Amino acid sequence: MRNAIDIGNGFIITTDNSGGIGEKIGDYVSVPDNVTSYFAARVALLEQWAANAEPVTVLIHNFSGSKSWEKYVQGVEDLFREADLDIPTITGSSETNMGLAQSAVAVTIIGKKNPAPILDEVQWFTYGIPLVGDEVTEHANKIASLRKLREALDNGIIKQLWPVGSRGILAEAREMMQNDELSVESDVDLEKSAGPATVVIVGVPASQIKKAYTHFEEFLNELHMK
Repeated sequence: MRNAIDIGNGFIITTDNSGGIGEKIGDYVSVPDNVTSYFAARVALLEQWAANAEPVTVLIHNFSGSKSWEKYVQGVEDLFREADLDIPTITGSSETNMGLAQSAVAVTIIGKKNPAPILDEVQWFTYGIPLVGDEVTEHANKIASLRKLREALDNGIIKQLWPVGSRGILAEAREMMQNDELSVESDVDLEKSAGPATVVIVGVPASQIKKAYTHFEEFLNELHMK
């Protein structure tokens, strides 16, 4: 697993947070609050899938004030609709005693593990382009689509996935393969931050590679690891 915690009885916890991104004057990146929570929830959802789990409950930790709560909930709901998933129970808490100069929110997902899959030998690819900050909204069409990933998982086009965050593709690939000396080559920038998991590493069985290129289109790039 990547940044997931197995708490026993088949339950998995994943989380992500965002600070200085939102609707407050002091924020470094100005976007609607629902966009901020959408991307925080996106990372937590991808972590669930990487751990072979499906969401059961979502917790929102809102430090931006009560006015942001409904928009944060909306962003999480938008994420699940995009992924074509049922919207789970959403609950959480808001900081209303102290006002902060910048937006801050965390999204935690509690999920339930699926039965262990049969893991075929796979070829590794990246799907999506590394984006961070304002690039995320300016080049949204280059972000790995959750719906396409969900469809690929359901149809056996991919067998494994691993979201890429601020450390970049190279660091994530080394952690995934548990090899700090791993050599990786790709047409995509391997060290640039992928922000809120705009890139996902996917494992494609040899028999599904042609389908994968058709399904994911131009933002699927082969990873050469040795």
